[in-house]
Amino acid sequence: MTNEIAQAFAHPTARADAMAEGTPLDRISLRDHIVEVEIGAFQAERGTTQRVSFNVVVEVSPLTGPIDDDVDRILSYDKVTEAIAAALAFERLNLLETLADKVAELILIEPQAVRVFVRIEKLDRGPGALGVEILRARENTATPPEDIDDLPHPRVIYLSNAAIHEPDLGQRLDTLAGLGDPIILCVGSGEAPAPDARHKMAQRRIDLLAIEQNAWCLAGKDDRFIVVDTRTELDWAMRQGQISVWAPSKIVLDAVDGPSASPKDAVALVAWFADLLEATELLVVGADAPTSQKTPTRRIDV
Repeated sequence: MTNEIAQAFAHPTARADAMAEGTPLDRISLRDHIVEVEIGAFQAERGTTQRVSFNVVVEVSPLTGPIDDDVDRILSYDKVTEAIAAALAFERLNLLETLADKVAELILIEPQAVRVFVRIEKLDRGPGALGVEILRARENTATPPEDIDDLPHPRVIYLSNAAIHEPDLGQRLDTLAGLGDPIILCVGSGEAPAPDARHKMAQRRIDLLAIEQNAWCLAGKDDRFIVVDTRTELDWAMRQGQISVWAPSKIVLDAVDGPSASPKDAVALVAWFADLLEATELLVVGADAPTSQKTPTRRIDV
């Protein structure tokens, strides 16, 4: 085995040694950190967890002056495990590559971090470990992600099917838009019954798609209504003052702490969504308000 191949399969610490240039940097490492997580693009990987192993090496700027045995002066190991936990908690991911990139980005926010090696491996998908390894350096990373407190907080509006067909819907929304908060419209399924799959997970998908069909029907009523299905697009739309119509499948299925409500209980599902976005208010138009939620809620008759 050549040195290059040996280094490729060696622990990231050895990779860091091999790639060191100029003045050596200090390193901290996390080895064989195993987490049970739901991740993967295949249908068989949804609804179940698998063991994922993390090996991380962070190259850090040497400290100036004495350490004085003070943990606050160093980049703590906790920062590495916290970065992993934060990347896993934000949303369900399909790809190890995406997860590795998020972990590296969060670690490089730390002022001392200069370069990071991240290796992530699935331990339960075959006879061996299946994984990726990435290298990221401070100079080629994106700007740190915005703090969640800086994100807009919308007014979430649930519209019953009767409310969707009201002739004054546009005028009502104009009034609400004038209050200043971004607006996200949500609906339940349409009037046509959804197919019966006789299988829990399949039925959940079908019921979510039924909601999305109705969302597209609503969007067809006004050129200002744009159907969105990802958190990133929602955040962008809120900043632009766009009136969004929520297509729930991706956010619901990718949620780390998903809703307990069935898609058939659309109001309860929307209440979960409003809590997730830390909405300023949930307006329920033409339906009963949910019995319990964190977001302030008002009911409006059609």
